[in-house]
Amino acid sequence: MKTINTSIFAAILLGINTLAGCGNENEKAATQAVSTVYGPAPAEINYAVVKAYPHDSNAFTEGLLVHEGKLYESTGSPSDLPDTKSLVGIVDLSTGNIDTKVELDRKKYFGEGIVILNNKLYQLTYVSKVGFVYDLNTFEKLQEFTIPSKEGWGMTTDSTHLIMSDGTSQLTYLDPETLQKARVVGVYDNNGPLKNLNELEYINGYIYANVYTTNTIVKIDPSSGQVVGKIYLTALAQDAAQKNPASLELNGIAYNPETDQVFVTGKMWPNIYEISFKH
Repeated sequence: MKTINTSIFAAILLGINTLAGCGNENEKAATQAVSTVYGPAPAEINYAVVKAYPHDSNAFTEGLLVHEGKLYESTGSPSDLPDTKSLVGIVDLSTGNIDTKVELDRKKYFGEGIVILNNKLYQLTYVSKVGFVYDLNTFEKLQEFTIPSKEGWGMTTDSTHLIMSDGTSQLTYLDPETLQKARVVGVYDNNGPLKNLNELEYINGYIYANVYTTNTIVKIDPSSGQVVGKIYLTALAQDAAQKNPASLELNGIAYNPETDQVFVTGKMWPNIYEISFKH
């Protein structure tokens, strides 16, 4: 890994943070519409970039989480991107390399979101309706389960249930032992039901979700499903695209409760960004 001149690095972060203040005006316009029967427009959540870390630009990111200080990533494998793999591994933030712990047969499965609970790692797949459970210490597959939705997208946990998204406006809570549906929460903002909920992260009592095809992360009140805040990360998407034109959608949120750090990235992005915001 090449050493980065600190003054140059500081200038890069300043540039990103300046752009962050601008955001995506089209997405903001939709958020800042007047209140409707669905409720008030969500508040804009301002953020700052703390640091940029290297990220494997072949990683088609579908899940990101921190557990006991380790950053875990799950990836998918589109058929038109032969260098991609459906894997789960631990990311080395100093190099961006992923230490692979699980790899799926890309001819059978497309890897999606992951979550860790009670010393087990759970993994979704996209359209095969199959999920996997692994022992966290050995990564031995313990069982398979049927995903109770047409598709599997993102996962997180409130320390009691597994919470999954499926590309709709609904979040499905699963019992971690039976893997049966416990309840469903519909997510909405001031414009109505909010579909394309993707990668998820539970932070201080709220669910944060990437919204597929946008540069936006939404903050969801899990008790009601109402979106109470939005973070616009257009500046990061632009920075990623400048460095790697093959970069795709923003996707990936990870929170370290021990250090209060938040990490975000996207599919085939060359960087993972540590950001700070009030949460």
